[in-house]
Amino acid sequence: MKRSIYNEEHEAFRSVIRDFVAKEVTPCFTEWEAARRTPRELFHKLGALGVLGFDIPEEYGGPGETSFRYQAIIAEETAAAAGVSFGHYSVTTSIVLPYLLKLATEEQKRRWLPGVASGETVLCIAMTEPGTGSDLAGIRTIARLSEDGSHYVLNGSKTFITGALNSELCVVAARTSAATPEDRRAGLTLLVVSTDSEGFGYGKQLEKIGLHARDTSELHFTDVRVPVGNVLGEVGKGFSYLGQNLPRERLSIAVNAVAAAVAAIRFASDYVQERTVFGKPVASFQNTKFVLAECETEVAAAQALADQAIELDDARELTPAHAARVKLFCTETAGRVIDKCLQLHGGYGYMLEYPIARLYADTRVNRIYGGTSEVMKTIIAKDMGL
Repeated sequence: MKRSIYNEEHEAFRSVIRDFVAKEVTPCFTEWEAARRTPRELFHKLGALGVLGFDIPEEYGGPGETSFRYQAIIAEETAAAAGVSFGHYSVTTSIVLPYLLKLATEEQKRRWLPGVASGETVLCIAMTEPGTGSDLAGIRTIARLSEDGSHYVLNGSKTFITGALNSELCVVAARTSAATPEDRRAGLTLLVVSTDSEGFGYGKQLEKIGLHARDTSELHFTDVRVPVGNVLGEVGKGFSYLGQNLPRERLSIAVNAVAAAVAAIRFASDYVQERTVFGKPVASFQNTKFVLAECETEVAAAQALADQAIELDDARELTPAHAARVKLFCTETAGRVIDKCLQLHGGYGYMLEYPIARLYADTRVNRIYGGTSEVMKTIIAKDMGL
């Protein structure tokens, strides 16, 4: 179906990204997966390309306010190129950077944003703990204010932290005061922690079934000193801040899921036209045609929903309920479609040398992180008054 959200400027940007992916990513992506991380130098190259500082004002080295369309194009082009990625790029730009843009003081912006825009500073975020997933109110990592009030002392552990090995700054959600019986969400604060701080430790690098080019680690904080000047926003309001950026985060996940599904259909269509069974191309069988027709239709619907959400985001009208709907529909659709496309590959679809296998493994987590499908349904039902 014809899409209307992109203009000539966007398509020129797409061409730049496509060339960059072909030159800098696709030839070495298998090596990155084997190493279980993306090389740090990639972020320097992305900074030089000018795609790390979306929405960073010009006075801090960025391009100023930009549309999420540009980040959607990056998702589409990396998925189209055999399902590669820029590592935890989307975590830095779509998830963590908005916290700095919205909450940082003028002094903090001058200290942090130029490095983010240039690629000298990469960001990650640490929310999840071994005993807390979607229930962020259960966070137990503690930050105690020093007696002289100059710094916090951070202690605790985090898990499932994406991109920490490549990051210079980590936004950590910690408890600076105890929760109250009336409000379990009270007392959480966001701290920006330098990853080279004394006491900032990395646990084991976690083995995932997919997304192998993104490092995912455990983190441990042992008496880490965090200057009070690194508090992001107001003390004790961390929980509300974490909720403010969830719509954009969920939109990013949805857009990536749709891009992967579009790529899967192309990979499957190419394969079934080349592969022969019983002397005929697999594409000649009615079942093959019907399956791909179903996939194409489902993805067209998901694409339309995602495109509408991108427009809402640009207009600053993307609500938590809107974002929940688009994430739920797009990630569930992508899961079904990629599974069907893998099935059309037969046994070869299970081989990692085929991009469909990578998409299958990488896409599964979309229905978990950023809020599970079950959490999305709860948000939608609440919005319906149920």
